[in-house]
Amino acid sequence: MRELLDLVLRRFRWFEPRRYGSASLSKTMDPKCLDLTPLVCHYEERKSLCVGARTDKDFIWFSPSCRDDPPYVGEISWMTSVVSSTKASWRAAHVTQTVELMRLVQSPLALAGLETDFEGKQRRLIHKSTPTKEGQEFTSSTHVSTVRGYGEGLSGLFWRNFYGPPFVRMFGPRLDALLPGSRVAFGEDIVLVQPYDLPTAAGTEAGVAREREFISLLGPECFYDHEHHRLPTRRPEVVS
Repeated sequence: MRELLDLVLRRFRWFEPRRYGSASLSKTMDPKCLDLTPLVCHYEERKSLCVGARTDKDFIWFSPSCRDDPPYVGEISWMTSVVSSTKASWRAAHVTQTVELMRLVQSPLALAGLETDFEGKQRRLIHKSTPTKEGQEFTSSTHVSTVRGYGEGLSGLFWRNFYGPPFVRMFGPRLDALLPGSRVAFGEDIVLVQPYDLPTAAGTEAGVAREREFISLLGPECFYDHEHHRLPTRRPEVVS
């Protein structure tokens, strides 16, 4: 954890850290004298850690997989303003930094895109009607995951999709069907698939069309079927 925090807060400088905690960012820190020890201790004690900037525009969340969770659901989530992606230098740095971070924590998957796009593809709203004693119906709604982790396959395509070894093996030669500009290989272990230039294209007519085109080339069976609410039938072989 110390190496990871040093990477994102000191070397990458994703944002200026001011607060940290778990459920609430109640603890403060001095960014001019950055001491990582309290953050590491908090993570070891709580098994989770959120570090935020002065405002909620920037924060990073470390959440490992718990004992009772489905396999492969731990994650590192970084939130920032979409305005950052309009700068070519930021987009270039984001690619190299994400690849380095994946290799450090040995993650086989990293995704980047709009928060609304993640919400729409990774979760769905379920409505349930329950009869009452008075003969009426009580309707409740709840959100459920489309896929509970990458072990169940992929929930969809996003702006940037970094696929590690299990997914590179799963897609195989199908990755070569994508145009070179939308597919970038980093050695033999990580491939970036990017259907459109900017994350703001997600949800647009052109963006949705590109996602469908890419999914048809990579294999629809590898992705969640949002029309029929069916799990992927082809999944990566993940070695624990």
